[in-house]
Amino acid sequence: MSLATATLPRPGAVLADLLPASTRARGLARDAALVVGGAALTGLAAQIAVPVPGSPVPVTGQTLAVLLVGTALGARRGVASLALYLLAGLAGLPWFAQGTSGAGATFGYVVGFVVAAALVGALARRGADRGPLRTAGAMVLGNLAVYAVGVPYLAVSLHVPLGTAASLGLYPYLVGDALKAALAMGLLPAAWKLVGRRG
Repeated sequence: MSLATATLPRPGAVLADLLPASTRARGLARDAALVVGGAALTGLAAQIAVPVPGSPVPVTGQTLAVLLVGTALGARRGVASLALYLLAGLAGLPWFAQGTSGAGATFGYVVGFVVAAALVGALARRGADRGPLRTAGAMVLGNLAVYAVGVPYLAVSLHVPLGTAASLGLYPYLVGDALKAALAMGLLPAAWKLVGRRG
């Protein structure tokens, strides 16, 4: 199989599927590298962090990395990648936001990352990353999945009402999430266009 044939987009494919692997063993090695790489990318993005006064939740590059990893790798590999990120952080690797690890008040967001990766990865299999508007929709749903787990966990951790947790860990971040979605709207469809030209 030629490289050109291997990179032709097909229905149900995600970007990672277009990386050639001529044997099953090479395919497994490719997938393992993608899983580890996605976790590492998320850990690096987590270090781009800006504290928010009065909130334990910083603004980070994590969410964008999570959504890109889930979308590009697909649900199975995306979940594996974010599960690796979660488990390594629980084990003490300091690659959660601001170089932290363990199950702190913001750990619910990390659990939400796994859920979001599953969701956007499944949507990407249905072509949700191939056009700007569909990509934006997938990013919005992915962000909602993160908050659906992270905000209630924050409320329980801080012993505050859910509305207070939303004020601390949701509302201040909506503008940033919109900007991240806009960035993904440009990146993912552009990657598919590039693949189409190469094919």
